[in-house]
Amino acid sequence: MHPFRYDRALTVQEALQSIRNGKNTAFLAGGTSQIDLMKEDVHRPDALVDIKRVPLAGILLLPDGVLRLGANASNNDVAYHPLVQKQYPGLAEAILAGASPQIRNMASMGGNLLQRTRCPYFRDTAMACNKREPGTGCSALEGINRVHAVLGASEKCIATHPSDMCVALAVLDALVQVQKPGGGRRTIRFRDFHRLPGNEPQKDSALEPGELITSVDLPAFAGRSHYLKVRERASYAFALVSVAVALEMEGDTIKTARVALGSVAHKPWLVEDAGKRLQGKKPDVALFRAVADDAFKDAKPLEHNGYKIPLGKNTLVRALMETSGLMPLQGPAGTAFASSAGGVAGDEAVA
Repeated sequence: MHPFRYDRALTVQEALQSIRNGKNTAFLAGGTSQIDLMKEDVHRPDALVDIKRVPLAGILLLPDGVLRLGANASNNDVAYHPLVQKQYPGLAEAILAGASPQIRNMASMGGNLLQRTRCPYFRDTAMACNKREPGTGCSALEGINRVHAVLGASEKCIATHPSDMCVALAVLDALVQVQKPGGGRRTIRFRDFHRLPGNEPQKDSALEPGELITSVDLPAFAGRSHYLKVRERASYAFALVSVAVALEMEGDTIKTARVALGSVAHKPWLVEDAGKRLQGKKPDVALFRAVADDAFKDAKPLEHNGYKIPLGKNTLVRALMETSGLMPLQGPAGTAFASSAGGVAGDEAVA
């Protein structure tokens, strides 16, 4: 492991001051991913600023109905919070499907947003990777690319974003509150927070150097939300494909709809046209299949990941059916659905 200096901050101001004191300095919260990357010599900061004791762990209902999730709130605290389970069940499902209880107890909301990709070539320093070392190439293009992106990729990078939680936050139209190092704050819409790789795959998010996430805000939402994850085993596995859905119903008609896909792109992939196609319509399997076909119309499969297209379509249809009421939910919040890579999403329901 690369030698580094360790600082501990007790306030936001201390954290921002410490980060400004070093050119290659990083914040440390739960450390569930960052420490692994440091051990693997992928992440090589000269200094870490520990912000775990900075008072940003609150979960507060604001006067305007916004639910503010502090950046240091643990994933488990958020998933099991009564207001999250009641008003945003899709977020609870996504978090509980995302990791083991031990990791969820350590992992923070802000840290989850900043997870690095699980691409094996990114994590293997013997392999060329533009995300790890810009300009070296992308080994996954001609390698084993079974878990890689089919949407929004570039010739520079075909990695996918690993978070389950972020897919649910995308359909809830969350806002990321950020403290700037020179003073002042800014708000980033969640849909704009993560980046596609383009020519700069080393940049995962819209954060500027030294900025600190202070909270994730959930706008008031009275509709239905749901998260459906397809993976190769039921315990502690990353998604092959996942879908988050947020619907507001007016009687038996869809009033508003948002749909996002996970593990198919460098960021949570919002299906932009889904809302327009579903608005004002009654739930219908044929309609849902048309939305799913449209969602993957621009997909560009590689040698080993073409299965993600039919799997993604089937998962999207099932998620819409379950959220709209055409099909009963197959278990309580947090249930994971496992399927073989070539099968139909949800062929096997597991607890």
